[in-house]
Amino acid sequence: MHVELQNWLRDAILILMGALSLRFTAKAIRKKNEFSWGPIQEVAYLFAGIFMTIIPALAILQVGSAGALAGVVAFVKSPAHYFWVSGGLSSFLDNAPTYLTFFNTALGSFGMPESAVPGLLGFADASLRNPDFIRDLTAISAGSVFMGANTYIGNAPNFMVKSIAEEAGVPMPSFFGYMLKYSLPILVTTFVVITFIFFA
Repeated sequence: MHVELQNWLRDAILILMGALSLRFTAKAIRKKNEFSWGPIQEVAYLFAGIFMTIIPALAILQVGSAGALAGVVAFVKSPAHYFWVSGGLSSFLDNAPTYLTFFNTALGSFGMPESAVPGLLGFADASLRNPDFIRDLTAISAGSVFMGANTYIGNAPNFMVKSIAEEAGVPMPSFFGYMLKYSLPILVTTFVVITFIFFA
């Protein structure tokens, strides 16, 4: 896999900034901010596990109609389907690979290679713009991003905030408590409304 030089530089600069902060920031400031490594370690362990175990699930999805989840792939035909299936998986997996998987599924349904995407979106030639593809892609993007908030593990900031709050002594709902108290009554209800407004 080719990694651009700018990506290596970006990561090196971020690591350097972190090292410089550790070296030169006064301990009194960290103490006053109640800084600790606990929440960061907890999130790191959890997401290392998620990313290791996500690989087979994504590989099965990417095989498409030839894989064990052929029923899921075959079910996804309309923008509303893309919204809910990509969103449902993003609630428990990472949103970027979920987005990429269903992006390729949508592309396959139009019988197009990735090189055709600029034309389908109208970047290369406005006359090639495909409104159906754009609508599917919008649904995939919205589902993948919005529904990460359905669980603590849908995206790293959710779990990080929970860990920081608990370390500060703020009571937080359990994993399923969060889903039952907030996700289902508030978020999922909102997503149903979004479906009818934008993707029905």
